[in-house]
Amino acid sequence: MSAKKQNDLINKLYKVSKKHYEYQKPPSNRAVLEHMLYGACLENSTFEAADEVLAKLQENYCDWNEVRVTTADELAEVGKSLAEPRPAAMSVKRTLFGVFEKYFQYDIDFLKKENLSKAVEAFEKFKGVPPFVVSYVAQNGLGGHSIPLDRSMLSLFYVLGIISEEEAMQRKVPGLERTIPKAKGAEFFAVVHQLAVAFATTPFSTTVRKILTDINPEAKERFPKRASRKKTTSKPEKPADSGATETKAAKAT
Repeated sequence: MSAKKQNDLINKLYKVSKKHYEYQKPPSNRAVLEHMLYGACLENSTFEAADEVLAKLQENYCDWNEVRVTTADELAEVGKSLAEPRPAAMSVKRTLFGVFEKYFQYDIDFLKKENLSKAVEAFEKFKGVPPFVVSYVAQNGLGGHSIPLDRSMLSLFYVLGIISEEEAMQRKVPGLERTIPKAKGAEFFAVVHQLAVAFATTPFSTTVRKILTDINPEAKERFPKRASRKKTTSKPEKPADSGATETKAAKAT
């Protein structure tokens, strides 16, 4: 695909997404650590679910240290409204462990005044913290130009023909930050993320598919196919010594 066609599709995705979804702007008083934890909850999930789970973490535990030492199973129960409760729980725990081991505190708002690249580099070294979380805090907590990409976003870009299957596997969307300027980055992410999660959770929705084909009619060629089974057939009953009737189902396509 030419760079121009890719840029045109990205801009079309932005334009159409804004027609169907509202910009979910994060609270201006949210701390840097809270942005990281929110990102851990938001990956592949809706904003509503992430809002709910972050609020529960703040209300049900006395401080972030208590959350850090809570079991992943318990945190997964708190986050059961998320798309992937246990991975989100592990992401929350690993983020808290990484921050505490690096800075020996949970108040890391001082990073807003320090070098962005150094902060991002430090976050990237936290064991087990997803790139989505690092990118989300860079964009929303530290004011950088970084558009978060989770599995649902990458799948959406692939279905729309913006990236290849190989680029999706590599978690790359070449030219994305050049096409979408920094001033529009947070809004682009917010509206497109909602479409991406809607498609990931309801891939056969006619409403969602209509939105995608409005962006690129060729997307229908890459829509997931429903699994189907051929009718089960039974062989005629054999004499008593032949055993039970045999059935055979075709593999799902």
